[in-house]
Amino acid sequence: MTPVVPLCAVQFVDVLGTTLVVAALPTMLADLGAPASAATLVVTVYAVLFGALLVLAARLGDRYGHARVLALGLAGFGAASLAAALAPSVGVLVAARGALGAAAALSVPTALRLLTAATEEGGQRRRALAAWSASGAAAGASGLVLGGVVTDLAGWRLLFWVNLPLAVLLALAVRRTAPPTPRERGASLDLAGAAVLVAAVAAVVAGASLLEDGAHRTPGAGLLLAGLAAAAALPAVERRARDPLLPRAAVGHPGLRRGVLASAANTATTSSAVTVATLHLQGSEGLGATATGLALLPFSLCVVAGAALAARVMRSASARVTAAAGLAVIAAGTAALLGAGLGPGVVSAGAAVSGLGIGLSSVAATALGTDVAAELQGTAAGVLNTAAQLGTALGVAAVLLVVRLSEGTALPLAGAGLGWLAAAVLAAVAAGLLLRRPARAAVPARNAG
Repeated sequence: MTPVVPLCAVQFVDVLGTTLVVAALPTMLADLGAPASAATLVVTVYAVLFGALLVLAARLGDRYGHARVLALGLAGFGAASLAAALAPSVGVLVAARGALGAAAALSVPTALRLLTAATEEGGQRRRALAAWSASGAAAGASGLVLGGVVTDLAGWRLLFWVNLPLAVLLALAVRRTAPPTPRERGASLDLAGAAVLVAAVAAVVAGASLLEDGAHRTPGAGLLLAGLAAAAALPAVERRARDPLLPRAAVGHPGLRRGVLASAANTATTSSAVTVATLHLQGSEGLGATATGLALLPFSLCVVAGAALAARVMRSASARVTAAAGLAVIAAGTAALLGAGLGPGVVSAGAAVSGLGIGLSSVAATALGTDVAAELQGTAAGVLNTAAQLGTALGVAAVLLVVRLSEGTALPLAGAGLGWLAAAVLAAVAAGLLLRRPARAAVPARNAG
């Protein structure tokens, strides 16, 4: 078996956990006798710990071995899933979801580093990155569908029970196929930098999630500002570290910077647009959770098609240009959602175009960000995934805030329409930024553009 298959499966399963419980929340909370206010914590705790620990997990992989850290993540994933499946109270469920997020953080960047180590530069790696990107993007969009369908058919606890055999199978497959990767010998772990980065990302993700809820907007804004302040302090902490958590060569690498921009823009625009589309279909169109998921299924299918197309496009175009083109397609698909009043079919079509765009751009963003020296690839994997998580949190929060503050106003375009327009403009601006910054890498990069 090629290692690409189990490694992409790790990506799919871990990203799926971000949205899998959303459609099941009412049933979960009713079954556990929990108030509706607990919903935000059940959803958010996974994203907070997932996003906050990604870079630290990547650096642990550099030091102790990526296959070993991935095995630890899969073991934690199985144990946390068992705790969630047996949860007698919402408190236990929240703790288990947090542990699942931490396990996902250990797994995803180490799996990406192993994938780059298992493939040769060129066509083989482009195809592997296409599969990786398609897995992640499709998982993020599929969670709403799968969560609702499984809960309706077999109950919410099955969402977690099914993870146990998956964790075992993935651990066995990775153990058999994972290639060796070099370890950093004698390097110290930058605990101060790790603490500041974890606090900054956790506060930003949690604050952005709370901003979506009008009742928690003030504490959400406070957390967001605290996270941004911690992020502003990080460079000073890193300058004093002997072995910084974010190596200077990685921070200054132009390809990684462009990969981070594209990764954050990809998730900020598509996650927010799909979230608003979900609310529109369930609210204005009166569709149920399963019907809404099916209406948005073209998004997931076109992500896979776009990722496959990206591998071909990048044979003749640079990763930078491909990422910009993908973001331009996202902008077009999101703008098409402005015709949602014509019926759910328009939403499905617009989502399909956006899916094609993120398929193109996510592959190119990953290629840009991982086209670094071998000793920086672990860090690059953590940084790229962190950027994607922050993009989701901030994009959804900002666009939903635009939607809710504009509803009922006299603006020519308000509510969902203004939210979609904001997401489309953001995608177009990000595409323009990528095209304005040609590669002048101090470090050789084959396909950075």
